[in-house]
Amino acid sequence: MLSREFILNNRDIIDRIVKIKNIDINTDELYETIERRKDLITNLDKLRHERNAVSNSIAEIKRAGGDITPVLDKSRIIASRVKESEKTLKELEEKESELLKWIPNIPHPSVPSGKDAVFEIIRERGTFQNSRCKADALMDSVDSYDLKRGTKISGSHFPLFRNRGAYLERVLINFMLDLHIRKHGYEEVFTPFAVSEETLFTTGQLPKLKEDMYSIAGEDLYLIPTAEPPVTAMYNDEILTEDQLPMKFTAYSACFRREAGSYGKETKGLKRVHQFNKVEMVRYTKPENSYDALEEMVIEAEEVLQLLGLDYRTILLPDNDLSFASSKTYDIEVWAPGTGEFLEVSSVSNFEDFQSRRGKIRYKNSRNENQLIHTLNGSGLATPRTVIAIIEQYGDGQDFEFPPVLQDYINKGPSIIDNIKRKGIIGLQDYINKGPSIIENL
Repeated sequence: MLSREFILNNRDIIDRIVKIKNIDINTDELYETIERRKDLITNLDKLRHERNAVSNSIAEIKRAGGDITPVLDKSRIIASRVKESEKTLKELEEKESELLKWIPNIPHPSVPSGKDAVFEIIRERGTFQNSRCKADALMDSVDSYDLKRGTKISGSHFPLFRNRGAYLERVLINFMLDLHIRKHGYEEVFTPFAVSEETLFTTGQLPKLKEDMYSIAGEDLYLIPTAEPPVTAMYNDEILTEDQLPMKFTAYSACFRREAGSYGKETKGLKRVHQFNKVEMVRYTKPENSYDALEEMVIEAEEVLQLLGLDYRTILLPDNDLSFASSKTYDIEVWAPGTGEFLEVSSVSNFEDFQSRRGKIRYKNSRNENQLIHTLNGSGLATPRTVIAIIEQYGDGQDFEFPPVLQDYINKGPSIIDNIKRKGIIGLQDYINKGPSIIENL
């Protein structure tokens, strides 16, 4: 959410971004409501001052033994006007609040802009060769992916992994979590998969994306579209200390997206699904550090693909392609050799203070003032399209292998990442250090 002051002082910017992001809001109505509220507050303050003055005069007339009847009549009239104005003010504030919810964030100056603006390629890594190996077909042929039975138990676009397909999902999730925790210094959290409307409002999914959300009937709860909302909203309505920043969180979650519109309805297989797995990264930073943090998070997400041996490119999105809450977003797209296309596996965004203003997440700065933090998030990574790229990169049309780094991870566990030998409870600790191979040797 943007501040009222910024909106009032930047009408041209607001009108432009609402048009670019195709937001259905009447900005004339918004500005009229803001001005009416402002004028009403001024008039209400005058009425309250007048009411207080009349009350004081009644006391003085009483002490002098005079007739207070005329003054009482005036007092009642003023009190009635105050009450009526307060009611109108409440209605205006509710209307203003509802309209302000629909104003998107402002793009950073470095973001490509213009009527025909397109993304900028920031980095490319790989040779981007093609192959004849198609992920969906190969996984189905080796009993690793069951589209037919997934549809039977849940409906279309709900994937059912089996055997090595299920194992690849699980290993990939654990590998990414351990990488972000052990090497990149994130704190792991495991959140609920259902969150309140307030939580989704904080991160900007609501009200704009309500039709794309899975809501739970009879409850003020929605299934999460990503771990970003619950992780970001953990500190809503709290004031942090400066030495707590930066805060870095990573979380695995299942993700649920209806995609109620026509977009993607005809896409079959793993490319576009209603439920998928993702490892998320979220940061809280001081405002002056957030854009350095953004670049760091992009590198951290890219490293996953580098370690997996997959080709990719990183692009900077133009303002017409930014999410509702983002000021700047990089997308990381993996190359799928079999389909010969780039597939988005990560978006890394800086929301500046847009989300923290909605969630009232602040910190006490060096001047002992309460200041809004900046929030960032990035996928590190989403699994379905990463799996497509792995299968098509490491498959031969008959079968597929796991990337070498995952094979090492399976055999040696998280120690492959940090080479730290941990001591602890025999059994589970050995499993952490050596992975599933400890079970095979039992």
